[in-house]
Order: sequence, then C-alpha cells, then structure tokens
Amino acid sequence: MEKRNANSISAQENRKLNRHLMICKWCKMYNEKLAVLDKIFEKAFSEKEAEINESEIQDFKNKMFDKLNF
Repeated sequence: MEKRNANSISAQENRKLNRHLMICKWCKMYNEKLAVLDKIFEKAFSEKEAEINESEIQDFKNKMFDKLNF
C-alpha cells in the first residue's frame, strides 16, 4: 500500500492489491487509515510551507528597508 502511495507500483501489483483488499478486512482498514494520515500530512506540510514562505518574504522586506535607510 505504501508502494502504491509512492506511485511505484506496477499494474499487475495494483490488481493483486485491489483483489486482496476486497478479501482482507484488516488490510482494508489499514489502507483507509493510511489515506487519512496522508491527507493530514499533506495539509500540515502545505500550511507549513506557506508560513515559511510568508516569513521569508517578511524577512526580505525588513532587510531591504534596513539597507535603504542606511
């Protein structure tokens, strides 16, 4: 399942995994939990990048104002 999430799974492996998930309730539940965790991590990292970018922009502005005012 991690391999599928990393987009490094072959078509044959994907078919086998799908068949297995239809049968195995434990792996199906695990797969659902992975999907939830992936969404949480994507959201957390995208928000963090936005914060970092905003602070970097503000730091740049402050440095420019300091240089212009001598």
